Amino acid sequence: MMSYSAIASIPPLVQQAQVLAAQLEFSQSSLPEVGRLLQVLTNHITQGQIAEIGTGCGVGAAWIVSGLHPDTTFITIESDGDRATLVQQLFAHKSNVRILQGDWHDLLDYAPFDLLFADGGNAKVVEPQILINALKVGGLIILDDLTPEEYWPPEWQGRTDPVREFWLKDPHIIATEIRVTARHAVILATRIY
Repeated sequence: MMSYSAIASIPPLVQQAQVLAAQLEFSQSSLPEVGRLLQVLTNHITQGQIAEIGTGCGVGAAWIVSGLHPDTTFITIESDGDRATLVQQLFAHKSNVRILQGDWHDLLDYAPFDLLFADGGNAKVVEPQILINALKVGGLIILDDLTPEEYWPPEWQGRTDPVREFWLKDPHIIATEIRVTARHAVILATRIY
């Protein structure tokens, strides 16, 4: 039986961001499986605005930009000034891409978004309603870095996960959790009103 990999072809821009992450010893970049999902979802937005919270070294952003249509803009924000500057250089040739340095709340000045990747920081836990309000009606949010329950460490067993508790039950959205690998999941949610 053949085995197929959805990440067999990594776009050149993603490879450049991965090199930057390795040089900076940054280990929190998006998984390739999450990246491919971002690229697929981005490609469906032919005109609009996409945003990311938590640029890191630009790996997730590079996946998004690799699927970005010319009439769609992409804005990402990073709290670390040095990383933000390096990622700005990485994307300098892309006129529809903007890399900001600052607190994730600063990104809200550019809302509403058609697609929002809440990658870094604690926004998806601390202020999730603000993220929903940053979406257009019909807009999609992607939350990554979720561990399937059967892989939780013993100290987590029997506890409620505040991210899942909010995002899978809030009446303003329709949401689902999907696995991108056996041990990694994401939540996709669409704002319905």
